[in-house]
Amino acid sequence: MPDTPADEDEKRPSAEPDVPTASPSHPDAAARDATKPRPRRWCVTVAVPAVITFVLTLVRRSPSLVGHWGSTEGQDRFRSTYEAAWRDLPEPAATLDIRTDYGQVRVYRFAGKADTGVPLVLLPGRASATPVWADNLPSLLSTGDVYALDLLGEPGMSIQDRPITGDGDQAAWLHQTLESLPEEYFHLVGLSIGGWTAVNLALREPAHIKTLTLIDPVHVFDDMPWETIARSLPASLSWLPKSWRNSFNSYTAGGAPVEGAPVARMIETGMRHYTLKLPQPGRISEDRLATLDLPVLTLIAGRSVMHDAPTAAKTAKRTLSQGTVRVYEDASHAINGEYPERIAKDITAFTTAHTESAPE
Repeated sequence: MPDTPADEDEKRPSAEPDVPTASPSHPDAAARDATKPRPRRWCVTVAVPAVITFVLTLVRRSPSLVGHWGSTEGQDRFRSTYEAAWRDLPEPAATLDIRTDYGQVRVYRFAGKADTGVPLVLLPGRASATPVWADNLPSLLSTGDVYALDLLGEPGMSIQDRPITGDGDQAAWLHQTLESLPEEYFHLVGLSIGGWTAVNLALREPAHIKTLTLIDPVHVFDDMPWETIARSLPASLSWLPKSWRNSFNSYTAGGAPVEGAPVARMIETGMRHYTLKLPQPGRISEDRLATLDLPVLTLIAGRSVMHDAPTAAKTAKRTLSQGTVRVYEDASHAINGEYPERIAKDITAFTTAHTESAPE
């Protein structure tokens, strides 16, 4: 595995294969205290891309109608950082490239310690891809099998080749992906914009969804604060100093340092070299949330800057007919890296309670 460049000025790495070579998970992961936030090794998580996607679409105009790399060099750099971040993940049991009407979706299957028949499907935040789950997979695998995918049309190993023009298209490619997997039902877990993606699918194509788990979702239960939007603007311009992006990244992660974190480097490299051509997700209305006819677990970060936590929690409790809402008071938007064992415990209890019978 080549050394990962930390900056554009460093030597260009050689091209890497599409399928990363994974290493065993951290041996001490299960022993960490589930009641306390874990030190944030990568911290950035998915907040940055979720905020600034709209700005990037304005400043990176391109005649192409699909997401694409600006150069082969930029793509090679991303692959190098992707693989460096991947080293903290368990070895996947299978790597799948699933063809949909909108492109090829990269899906990894991880073998769990139990066979429930209803696996988890993990949806990352914007531009963060599968390595964002490095802290979570060791504990989530105790629940059962896990699929993790790279969102289509974003930096990662999925390849968009047709335009995605609206929320219906976003639901269609994900529905087709689930239909291609051997199981009939899935527990869908969405982080940040992945939470919005999960709800959007459940509202349009719920046939294969057993439950939803939404981890500090954006554009779902509250609007994004103007302060966060304003702070994101300097970070959205790739030609500005890296320190500006690091400052914003730290802001979204509750003030934690982000320099040198593998996932942070991966996200930044993707943002710098990949042009998104996706519609801006809109806030899901309360009327539509009230129509969700399946169990929903919502985990809200009490110190999230992506929404007002009390407002988001109240909206979830008010609108979800089968909702369970938990607020992690001390968590930032980097919640999945801060509380991986606690999240796994909540997800396990929730999914176990809803696995015995299939939805009508």
